[in-house]
Amino acid sequence: MIRKYIYGIVSSLLFFVIVGFSACNFSDKNIEDKTSNEDWDTLQVNVSAFNSVRYQTAGNNPNVAAWGDTLKPGMNAVAISRDLMDLGLGHNDKIKIQGFDSIFTIKDKMHYRWRKRVDIFMGKDIQKAKNFGRKKLEIYYLKKDSTATEAVASE
Repeated sequence: MIRKYIYGIVSSLLFFVIVGFSACNFSDKNIEDKTSNEDWDTLQVNVSAFNSVRYQTAGNNPNVAAWGDTLKPGMNAVAISRDLMDLGLGHNDKIKIQGFDSIFTIKDKMHYRWRKRVDIFMGKDIQKAKNFGRKKLEIYYLKKDSTATEAVASE
């Protein structure tokens, strides 16, 4: 009698566990980009490429970006000119670049002398960066919430 009762409870629990896990999606393939329905703004900038090599950086470790992030080959990372930060772009923000399918993450910032410029990180592949050259392209960035911008401006 007790065995039938325990068997019934275990069977019910097993059923709920199987149904519960089958309803879960453990795949990243179907997760939509949170930014897909957001409002993107557009700006034309000069786009070039950079590498994590000593002669292209100011610090001792060419893999460490201005905000302290470690850059690794294969990352979809960019550096932005500091004037773009006045538009609200900043560390770990996402941008799209005309002609690229990927979404890039802002991981580095440039010297003050550069204006309206984005550098795409190309790891240690110097030839790939040279082949990319310099191009005038549009970037797409998420508009900042106007109420948040107004709150920061009033502080």
